[in-house]
Amino acid sequence: MGWASSYPPRVALMCGRYAASKDVAELVLELDIELDATAEPTRSVLARPQVPPPGQPDFNMAPTKQAPVVLTRAPRGAGPDAAAVRQLRLLTWGLVPSWAKDAKVGLRMVNARAETVLEKPGFARAAASRRCLVPAQGWYEWQVSPTATDAKGKPRKQPFFMHRVDGDVVAFAGLYEFWRDRDVADEGDPAAWLTTFTIVTTAAEPGLDRIHDRQPLVLEREDWATWLAPEGTSQDEVAALLAYERPGRFDAYPVGPAVGATRNNGEQLLLPIPREELHGVVDPVTGEVVGS
Repeated sequence: MGWASSYPPRVALMCGRYAASKDVAELVLELDIELDATAEPTRSVLARPQVPPPGQPDFNMAPTKQAPVVLTRAPRGAGPDAAAVRQLRLLTWGLVPSWAKDAKVGLRMVNARAETVLEKPGFARAAASRRCLVPAQGWYEWQVSPTATDAKGKPRKQPFFMHRVDGDVVAFAGLYEFWRDRDVADEGDPAAWLTTFTIVTTAAEPGLDRIHDRQPLVLEREDWATWLAPEGTSQDEVAALLAYERPGRFDAYPVGPAVGATRNNGEQLLLPIPREELHGVVDPVTGEVVGS
């Protein structure tokens, strides 16, 4: 049984939508993947087929979808002495802890706050040994206008797209979990297991904080191996990465409203909209209100 017949409506999340625009072959090269496991059978929570299909470029990745995620662990089915390898797998966005009674809890665990993730019961175990990277081209966020209102009289919301200035892959810090469905008797049945992830968020850096007060925690290449290591990384090292910040890595620009509907997809969602089409939008660089 799926969580819903379609993807859930956008709620007050950060990060709640991103662009996963690379195909599997590109990700394998860019992320130094040793094992591509994206073709293995997996369980989905959706009642209808995912569009685009899991593993294909998706410019409007939303919670409950399956997305490419990087993790380091021994290959599935390997012996107890097998070495851990860097894998690319398809995981469902929305963390379901192993102890959860219902998989629907994942809808409330799309993000994990960096400041509290080591203590929160729903995230602490995963933060200790099940850390992952979520590759993206960038992420979307909606800025609440200080001056403009919509047709219902509510503050107008302008979507922005955030991406790296240097054009490199964006690697969100994430956590993953395995959830066993006790209604499926055969433990070897792929339907018996649901593997899920959450994206870690932190305080937005100067400039981006004019769009939203939170942003995903994005890690640099030199820190990927430490973050991914299932063991041998101390809590102090994990805490240091959770506190990582380097302002100036990202640029942001306004995009059209089509990204607000999960049925819309394609690279056209990333096209910037002209300045003259903006209404009550705060420029992230200058703080100027445009089109008021």
